[in-house]
Amino acid sequence: MKKIITQLVLVFLVLSAVAQNSYNIIPLPKKLEPAAGSFSFKKGTSITITDPSLETIATLLADNIKTASGNVIAVKTGKAGASGIVFSLNNGLEEEGYTLKISSKKIDIQSKTAKGAFYAFQSLLQLMPPQIYATSTSTAQLTAPNCSIEDAPRFGYRGLMLDVGRYFFSVDAVKRFIDLMAVYKLNTFHWHLTEDQGWRIEIKKYPLLTSISSVRKETMVGHYSDQKYDNTPYGGFYTQEQIKEVVAYAAKKYITIIPEIEMPGHSQAVLAAYPQLGCNQDKMYQVQTKWGVSNDVLCPREETFTFMQDVLTEVMALFPGQYIHIGGDECPKTQWKESRFCQDLIKKLNLKDEHELQSYFIRRIDKFVTSKGKKLLGWDEILEGGISPNAMVMSWRGTKGGIDAAKQNHDVVMSPNSYFYLDYYQADSKTEPLAIGGNLPLSKCYSFEPDLPELTAAEAKHVVGIQANVWTEYISNINYAEYMTYPRALALSEVAWSTKESKNYENFKARLKGHMPSMDAMKINYSKAFLKQ
Repeated sequence: MKKIITQLVLVFLVLSAVAQNSYNIIPLPKKLEPAAGSFSFKKGTSITITDPSLETIATLLADNIKTASGNVIAVKTGKAGASGIVFSLNNGLEEEGYTLKISSKKIDIQSKTAKGAFYAFQSLLQLMPPQIYATSTSTAQLTAPNCSIEDAPRFGYRGLMLDVGRYFFSVDAVKRFIDLMAVYKLNTFHWHLTEDQGWRIEIKKYPLLTSISSVRKETMVGHYSDQKYDNTPYGGFYTQEQIKEVVAYAAKKYITIIPEIEMPGHSQAVLAAYPQLGCNQDKMYQVQTKWGVSNDVLCPREETFTFMQDVLTEVMALFPGQYIHIGGDECPKTQWKESRFCQDLIKKLNLKDEHELQSYFIRRIDKFVTSKGKKLLGWDEILEGGISPNAMVMSWRGTKGGIDAAKQNHDVVMSPNSYFYLDYYQADSKTEPLAIGGNLPLSKCYSFEPDLPELTAAEAKHVVGIQANVWTEYISNINYAEYMTYPRALALSEVAWSTKESKNYENFKARLKGHMPSMDAMKINYSKAFLKQ
């Protein structure tokens, strides 16, 4: 009872602080105790680090302060003093956890790892005036309200996906996308690199993937139902050097990148360059120009497996993270039903039907990925037919796939389309720019609860995180991508980071309103539709 009363008091204090618009931190910390007064970042203020691993983050803070206020903040290594800003390590904290204690004389930041210190840094910035996010030099008076924070995330996987297959986003645009993820403590960037409408990654063994598969002859304009096209070739791809550059950039912000190479469906762009991988080897394929799902899919021949293994070998060398996403969703079976080879293979392998043939395809790729020391990740369709024990499932068709996966002891990332498909409208379609459809206001994103009653406590441990997806059929540039992503990504961030007990939409909305000047300072092109809802 005493513990419950203490928690209620802490929640009350947080709510009181929010009411004063002083502690607009998103996502909401695990514990926050407001205090009177503030710390002023004055000329002569110094930053002390007690471990060399914290120097990069301390330098980031010093750079932000210099740009925003003009004050030069020295970074030095040594023992913590009684004043100034101190970064130190504390092995008693969680891997991504931190404590942040602000008094009028001192800011004390402790973490187990540099990653935790980075998240403390993000919370500190959100407590400071919006000018701290300035990109041009100013002379703002910087302060931070006194408080004591103890924080750690609810889930270890907190992700955003960007689809660059439909529309190509430049390296700078992708870096911008990653920058904003870091502000809100998201730690996984799912890079959707291949689609029916375009292949976006250089594979040196198969150069036609970039010379042919990366370019479509035209693009749909207006809504799908209009069936209109612009008659203009469209394309783009990332060189392997550019991929390495983005991976290294993300790592500095403690963000892991998971690449997605779609198979066996969503692969028409591959067939445009290498038609021998399709079921109709005499067909002249082209990169898909209309949105939607193509019937042209990979054929499960040995030649196809060799090709995809070669591709994945090059991909795995570029991405140091443990997971490789292979899609596995929305694979029409029409061509497999009509293929003599596929029907003979079904009989030879003693399979029931084409759905089991897809399972055979996925298991073959799964075995290869596993043999290379990586883990396979796919959309929930990969569950059909069985996969290796270390494969992870991304549940997009609601939560059922995730529930089934967790019950089979597979790790799961919840990404239900009805809560986290950010290409859906976020207000009345009559008042919004063109989007794919649907209706997903900020409040609904925030309402998702990953603690599912269908799962036992042991099964629930397999739900390792949450992800939102930015599909880009109607999102052609980073400016519009930001509009569709923010502020809904902040709801994702809070659901993934903050405790279940602290969830309160009105409280979140109040902090978001207080945080808007900071978003303006970062020049985020966010939607304000939530203000009228």
